Amino acid sequence: MGISKGRTGEPRLRERFTKQAARKFVVDMIFISVGCALGAFSSIAILIPAGLSSGGITGIVRIIQRFVAVDFSIMYYAGALIVLMFCAILLGFREARKIILLTILYPAFLLLFEQFPLELLEEKDLTLAAVYCGVFGGVCNGLVFSRGYSFGGTDTIAKIIQKKCMPQVGISKILLGIDAVIIVASGLFYGRNIALYALITQVIASKVIEFTMYGFESKVVQVEVITSKQKEVVDYIIMDLQRGVTKEQVIGGYTNAVKNKVVALCSPRESVLIRQFVARIDPKAFVTVVKVEGVWGYGAGFTELEPKE
Repeated sequence: MGISKGRTGEPRLRERFTKQAARKFVVDMIFISVGCALGAFSSIAILIPAGLSSGGITGIVRIIQRFVAVDFSIMYYAGALIVLMFCAILLGFREARKIILLTILYPAFLLLFEQFPLELLEEKDLTLAAVYCGVFGGVCNGLVFSRGYSFGGTDTIAKIIQKKCMPQVGISKILLGIDAVIIVASGLFYGRNIALYALITQVIASKVIEFTMYGFESKVVQVEVITSKQKEVVDYIIMDLQRGVTKEQVIGGYTNAVKNKVVALCSPRESVLIRQFVARIDPKAFVTVVKVEGVWGYGAGFTELEPKE
């Protein structure tokens, strides 16, 4: 009987995981579709009518459009497929699978929106257009990144360059360099002002991406306190701030002295309160505050590890 129950339980377990995977894929598609729609709308209805440029494949296509009279969506499709092909050849199919969905879906929205006479701004205002492009593009990327997907643009090119040419250089630095080259090149063909507007768009987009991914959660920092008054600090954080605490023992590299360290996750305001409290009871303590991009897990004020979808 026991064996029978085990065997019947396995299909049910697989069925449950299958349903969870299907539900997650549906939710992913909703987020990704909304993100792609916003990003494509930004390019077709704001960036191109205003004569602006940007980093990434968008900027490369805008430069090529200076010399070739081909629709933006067609050229973007071609660029995205070329990146996908090189990704599959040089990084492997496993890496290519991460970008294949966006390689098809995002240009499809571009192609769709090109069929309509879309133009968001009533009159040509480059500053406003750059701001709108940054906001729409940031939300687009933030929604896609928050679901664990990638566009496969210059970030994939950066991965290829790192693996084949510059393994000692971080991907973020390579990506920054690529986008900088694209923006500077845009300035050569469209004018220096356009390059500066593209820079504004990139800065705004990076901030909006961060807000889209983490902004709906309370900001969290990690406070680390090395102190001889461990009990008092722990009691204060738990009782007064109602935050969880981790206690550790650390050894000084120079003195080899054993010290007590208290680690807590809290809001920036609470980190100031902890610092002030520690300063009163142990002026010789060592306090470090580290910015945390996101916290997931069971705890007061934190997002569940497995969000309800």
